Amino acid sequence: ELAGELGDPHFAVECDVGDADSVRAAFARIKERHPTIDVLINNAAYYEPVKVKDVTDDVIERVVRSNFIGPIYTCREALGMMEKGSMIINVSSESVEEPFVMLSLYQSTKAGMERFSKALLEEVKADGIRVCVVRAGPMSDGGQATSSSSQWEMDNAIKFFEENLKIGRNLAEDPISDATSVTDVFRMLLDLKPDFRVTHVNVGARHS
Repeated sequence: ELAGELGDPHFAVECDVGDADSVRAAFARIKERHPTIDVLINNAAYYEPVKVKDVTDDVIERVVRSNFIGPIYTCREALGMMEKGSMIINVSSESVEEPFVMLSLYQSTKAGMERFSKALLEEVKADGIRVCVVRAGPMSDGGQATSSSSQWEMDNAIKFFEENLKIGRNLAEDPISDATSVTDVFRMLLDLKPDFRVTHVNVGARHS
């Protein structure tokens, strides 16, 4: 719908980032229209608050594939289409460092993605490709939280809130930034002069 609203030359490609064949097919479609890629932003992520002793196989697979394996698949395909000056932005989370309860899978997969990004930079910097991690806090888009919290069962959401209260974190008081504030950071990174690089940016909302 968005691609239609924007009109040519914009187009959308459906992709399950946690599925290697789906990623390959998506980039093959992109290549039909654009032989090279200037920018890859890995923003897809899945998280569901749960204690490790209660987590199901399905949730483990979903979190790891979306948050960690997915960026590896997309980077692999994109790099074959990137030239000097291209950039990869991997979006991480404040929860890598901030205290949260019931987010061990999400936190560890995002931390893994950050470490992968550092290693990837060493591989591609000689080719003139930049890699940057943007660690962001919670954000909203048009008044709607961009997280999947609205899809959680109510009991699970309440438990998440109560468990974090026990460690002194009141989620209801956490500030939330507008999503466009974060995309402005992406634009800033892309506009950097070619002789300059930033490898890690930590952004988050603040109380006004």
